[in-house]
Formats: sequence, C-alpha cells, structure tokens
Amino acid sequence: MSHPVLEGVRDVLPSIRERADEAERLRVVPEASVKELDEVGFFRLLQPRRHGGHEADPVDYYTAVREIAAACGSTGWMASVVGVHPWQVALFDASAQEAVWGEDERTRLSSSYAPTGRADVVDGGFRLTGRWSFSSGADHCQWVLLGGLVHDATGAVVDFRTFLLPRADYQIADVWHTVGLAGTGSNDIVVEDAFVPAAFTLSMSETGQCKGPGQAVNDAELYRLPFHSVFTATITAPMIGMAQGAYDEHVALQRQRVRAAYAGERASLDPFAAVRVARAASEIDAAWGQLVGNLREEQAFVARGEQIPLRVRLKARRDQVIGSQRALDAIDLLFEASGGRALARGTRLERAWRDAHAGRVHAANDPERALQMFGAHELGHQIDPGMY
Repeated sequence: MSHPVLEGVRDVLPSIRERADEAERLRVVPEASVKELDEVGFFRLLQPRRHGGHEADPVDYYTAVREIAAACGSTGWMASVVGVHPWQVALFDASAQEAVWGEDERTRLSSSYAPTGRADVVDGGFRLTGRWSFSSGADHCQWVLLGGLVHDATGAVVDFRTFLLPRADYQIADVWHTVGLAGTGSNDIVVEDAFVPAAFTLSMSETGQCKGPGQAVNDAELYRLPFHSVFTATITAPMIGMAQGAYDEHVALQRQRVRAAYAGERASLDPFAAVRVARAASEIDAAWGQLVGNLREEQAFVARGEQIPLRVRLKARRDQVIGSQRALDAIDLLFEASGGRALARGTRLERAWRDAHAGRVHAANDPERALQMFGAHELGHQIDPGMY
C-alpha cells in the first residue's frame, strides 16, 4: 500500500504539468508548485518524526519523485534534491536539527556538496568561505548544506565536511541560464567568512561509514542507509521519471500519428516503431527495477543489524549510473522515432530530452568512476568505503 503523501502528490501532478513552461521561463520552479508539494507533505517524507516528518520508506519517496519528474523534469529534479536533505540533517547533532526545524517543521534546505569552499579550524567550530555552484531550489530554501575542505593551523587539509548554514550566512548568485533543467533555479551559493559551530558539521568520512551523531535521537533504519546510495538515487529517480513522461507522450502520439511521408501510413502499424517502444520501455523498467532492488537489498542488511557489504554498496552505484544512462537512452530512442514534431518546443518529449541530457552531466552520473570502483573491487583491489 502506497504512502498517503503519494496520493496527495498525484492529485497535484496536473497543475505541476501545466506550469512546466512557466518554470522554464522563470528559471525556477513556480512558488505555486512548491506550495502544493509542501502542503501534501512531500518535502517531509524523509524527515524524522520527532520533527514533524514521516520517516517514510525511501522507495515511496523515489516513486513520488519519479511521478513529479514525469510531469515536469525541472520540478521533479528540484523536488528530489531538496526533499532528500532532511535525511542528512537527521544525521547531524540534535542541536543542529533543532535549529533547522525547532520553529518551523516545514523548513527546507538546498545544497552543493563539491568541496569548493575552504574551512579553517577555529575555537568551537570553523570559519567557512567560498562559492558553490548548482544549488537546485536555493530560492525556495532557508538553509543550505555545503561541502568544504578543512584546513588546520598549518594550512594542511585534514578533513572533508558538510557544513550547515542558515540563510543569513550566505548569498544566492543568480547565474542559472541553461538549455536543460532550466527551471531548477540551480544558482550559486556565496559565503564570506561565516562561523559554523562544530555541531553544525558532519565529516564525510563518518558519513561514509553510515554513521552520524543524529542517530542517537533518530534510530529508524532509514537513517542507517549509505549516504551515497540515498543521494545518487536522488539524481537517477527524476531521470527515470523524465523518461517515463516522454514515453507516455510518445506512445499516445504514435497511436494517433499519420506519417505523410509514407503515403498516410499509421505510425502505430510500423513494426520498427513498435520495436523502439519496446526497447524504451525495457530500459525504463530495468533502471527502476535495479534502483528499487538495490535499495531493498541494503535495507535488508540494516533490518538485520548487519553492516552493508562494500560490494552491495558498489553495486548500487554501478546500477545507479547505468540507470541514468538507461533513462537517457530510452528518451533518445523515442525522440528519434517521433519525427519532425519532436523538434517543436514545449512538448514533454522535447523537454525531457533536454532535461535528461542536462541531468546526465551531474557528477553523480559519472559512469566511468563508479564502474571502475565496482570492477576494481571485483578484481581484488582495495576500495575506500567512505567514497561509496
């Protein structure tokens, strides 16, 4: 039985679909769409119950993401990225969680994890300075999670941490002008010498071990899953949704399409068109099936109180990057089979084609790195578990 929030999400999909053009024009998801998703509880699916969240099954979360992205790729991408952050905040010290949600349980966060900022160790915490790119949905958020390299008094790098900052401590630079995912508002974050208390940070080495101080108060199995499994699936799920939206539109159009260049032949009678539809459907199903299957396998280890084997974590990343490619391949197959009408602006297929190609360049979708890690492990080489 699906989570009640999923039913609420499905109720607002028509209006989200109608605002897809508006999202691209504004270069940010319309406030009305964010409000609708907030009101049905989407952004709190992975949030701890002690702070008004649902602590939902992550498969329900990714299912909601997939369906939102099928309606509007930009909205699905933004919602996926913003909606996953409560999961990580749940790993922070209880004082940090209270700062975020104590006064408003609907507080949202954006992020940029690449360690492009510099953090210096000071008494009680760190001084953070830098500029971070691609913070999707930042305009709709009141806090941000940023990656940074930590330097000691000698200037040596001693750690890689995630830093949690309130809106007063950073600026948003409007730089998002793109051909795909244009409505995600993935702007830059600028921080100038902000103090971040130690309790408002997490070491990525600890995170990589599926640990965090917040587990002392949030003991649900949800919060013992691997960071890199949860967060990279957050990138692939909307791409699968984009492919599903493109598929649905393509099939509907091909049922009605008459091919003038072939003496008025009905496109639905073309056996080669049918083969492309079958291949695209298989790619989408395979991508989704592996994403869910790998997550369920990891959940089973957590439920038994066992450490998730490194091979299982590497397999999840292997299938995640291939899943993103499968979604992209499905869209390309459909686009090529749609004729000249596929070039028209404003169709779901055309937008999905641009959005998915934009999503493919995200660092989480770098296939060679993830595949090399899995293959090297299979061949007996030492792999850093903190990376996956």
